[in-house]
Amino acid sequence: MMGYYILIGAIALISWLVSSKLKSKFKHYSKVHLQNGMSGAEIAEKMLADHGIRDVKVVSTPGMLSDHYNPKNKTVNLSEGVYSQRNASAAAVAAHECGHAVQHAQAYEWLTLRSKLVPVVSVTSGMSMWVVFGGLMLGAAAGVGFGYWVAIAGLVMMGMATLFSFITLPVEYDASNRALAWLKAKNMVTHQEYKGSEDALKWAARTYLVAAIGSLATLFYWGLQVLGGRD
Repeated sequence: MMGYYILIGAIALISWLVSSKLKSKFKHYSKVHLQNGMSGAEIAEKMLADHGIRDVKVVSTPGMLSDHYNPKNKTVNLSEGVYSQRNASAAAVAAHECGHAVQHAQAYEWLTLRSKLVPVVSVTSGMSMWVVFGGLMLGAAAGVGFGYWVAIAGLVMMGMATLFSFITLPVEYDASNRALAWLKAKNMVTHQEYKGSEDALKWAARTYLVAAIGSLATLFYWGLQVLGGRD
């Protein structure tokens, strides 16, 4: 178990560092005010309109960096620091979330696949660790039949969460690429504002990368605990 705690501690530290850097970047670029004077909400509405999307609403949501696109009710949810603000950070986030709306409208395959996994992962991710641990308690590491298969079931659940985290990567990177391409093509930002938006989105993407690597490392560790004891 000590090895697991060390692994989790290392992943948590890296995640905290990346998250802190992301917040620092967004704070820095929030001081780069847009010359076009548009708010995050206005930018989002224009990007949706430019892509012919008329059935998606742009709404404000509480919290910091709580921005997201909800495919169920077709809403682009922008945090308070993005919805009404007029800076490079707000432009980047608003366009990124609209990138997801464009993916949805165009049936982007990775987004479709991720959406199909959501119901499964939402149920299994929270219990996978307990199922694996329960299997080990029942003798999985020693190769005992019932405990082994219980632990394998837990690993499968954990594997689904890991798969989900890696499928999320192309979804997030593609949304950022769509956002930046639109900002540039429509001359929505100056060169300096574009660089700020690009840098902010890169750090946002790295949070998903760290999460995916952490999920894989956890799966690998517990896989060794379950399978390593068998001949």
